[in-house]
Amino acid sequence: MQRVLNQLVERLEKAFGDGIASVVLYGSAAVGDHHGRYSDINVLCVLKRITPRELAACEGVFRWWRELGNPAPLLLSEDELRTSTDCFPIEFHDIKERHRILAGANLVADLEVDDAFYRAQVEHELRAKLLRLRQKAGGVLSDKHLLLELMLDSVSTFCMLARHALRLSGFEAGFEKREIVKEAAGRLGLDPAPFHTLLDVRERRIKPREVDSAALFERYLKEIGTVVDAVDRLER
Repeated sequence: MQRVLNQLVERLEKAFGDGIASVVLYGSAAVGDHHGRYSDINVLCVLKRITPRELAACEGVFRWWRELGNPAPLLLSEDELRTSTDCFPIEFHDIKERHRILAGANLVADLEVDDAFYRAQVEHELRAKLLRLRQKAGGVLSDKHLLLELMLDSVSTFCMLARHALRLSGFEAGFEKREIVKEAAGRLGLDPAPFHTLLDVRERRIKPREVDSAALFERYLKEIGTVVDAVDRLER
């Protein structure tokens, strides 16, 4: 992974020159909890300014990066970095707490994250992702393989949101998925079993054919609902 990150930085520096303020690796890849098939390599690129000229300059870099299976780097100007933390508290907490500087200055370590809309964003993301999960499942429920893949693709997101639910509830939470699930079980009343099963499949501890996808999906939905309810009960 480091080799491809070095290539990305080289291409970004060639595209933007001294317009780069910082390039930041964040998320699971920054803390060693990255699983190639199911995890993205998330990169924030902070520029001194962003105009159509900068967007044109990075077109080839972004296309190459997406062809490797990664989301396009997140582009922010230095001013946007300072002024948009109230709109994206989940993202900025994650970036601030799990990051590695690939180039330029560390502009995120001392970033002040405005939590005015933090609870609302966590609940919104939980409910939106749950709705989307059910929507997708409605088209694959009879196919146990596709249903299992749907759950495997979503479990990282729901673990991340459970971490923010814990954080909002005043509890410490680590970054490793099993650690989050364990803490959520003790603090939020979550049954960890469906999450453990999905993580076991991802880590090849058990084989997909050993899983009853329909039964697992029912339990998975129930426990996602437990996290939603925990956030909904918090003071607004």
